[in-house]
Amino acid sequence: MQLHPTSLTFFRILSTPMLIVFFYMPFSWSEVMSIVTFVIAAITDLFDGLLARYFKKTTKLGTFLDPVADKIIVVSSLILVVDWYHVWWITLPSIAMIIREIIILSLRELAADFGEKKCVSVSRIGKWKTFFQMFSLVGMFLKENGLILILSVMLLYFSVFLTYYSMIQYFRSSWRLLK
Repeated sequence: MQLHPTSLTFFRILSTPMLIVFFYMPFSWSEVMSIVTFVIAAITDLFDGLLARYFKKTTKLGTFLDPVADKIIVVSSLILVVDWYHVWWITLPSIAMIIREIIILSLRELAADFGEKKCVSVSRIGKWKTFFQMFSLVGMFLKENGLILILSVMLLYFSVFLTYYSMIQYFRSSWRLLK
């Protein structure tokens, strides 16, 4: 039996409520479970696209849902850490990332209306952004106030830099659609 790559995307969407529940549970194991849920979701983000291309099971539904599932888990996670830490220096970069995600999803929708997929495909910078963003969020899910939090926040700010750098690349590649 072969696992369809889109089922991994659906899993990522369905894991978001589990992540939220684990994050707020008042048990000693809840932090570990929220991190495990988030890491598994992040890994499925990596593998669903690879599997779809390898097994030639790329579908329009999967192509549509993959970035949506990614945004759902990341935006939900950013909201969780903003709520938990409740400080401006985590809130500000988190909101900046959420704003960028909304802009890029809108740009992708515009490109789809014009039949252009290539100008808004994921860049290498976008993949690095996601990598650093995921590590940052895992560190913040530990809910600590020491070196791990400082490193996680530094990664968060670096992710913001990559986030906006990649957004500029998206705008450059789709400029003719926007004019």
